[in-house]
Amino acid sequence: MIKVLFVCHGNICRSPMAEYVLKDMVRKAGVADKFLIRSAATSTEESGNSVYPPARRELARHGIACDGHRARQITQADLDGNDYVFYMDSSNARNLRRMFPGQNKWQPFLDRDVADPWYSGDFTQTWQDICEGCQKLLEELK
Repeated sequence: MIKVLFVCHGNICRSPMAEYVLKDMVRKAGVADKFLIRSAATSTEESGNSVYPPARRELARHGIACDGHRARQITQADLDGNDYVFYMDSSNARNLRRMFPGQNKWQPFLDRDVADPWYSGDFTQTWQDICEGCQKLLEELK
């Protein structure tokens, strides 16, 4: 089983979008049983909240549901229990270094920051970034 964790600041936009996009891709590729895909936040600001409505609408536009998601903060058990931990931007990387000093199990999801729709309002650009990253990841891990 390949265990993947996506991390962003609040776990209500980018990381759950990546979680549900990759889940959809592995299902369509017929390899869903080989993956455990989740997401988490570096902060507690949104803990317990569902996917941000515009992010949910962007996923739904592409036929992807995210029902039941609740934001949560990353834990040491997440680091220990996942094969891959991907962060969405350099701010997330700084937060991870602060939260888990001396560890470096995480890596950037893309070779650039994933567009943050919380500030830009551009969920289409975020969708494109996430699809690009998920497609590359799936090709590497299959």
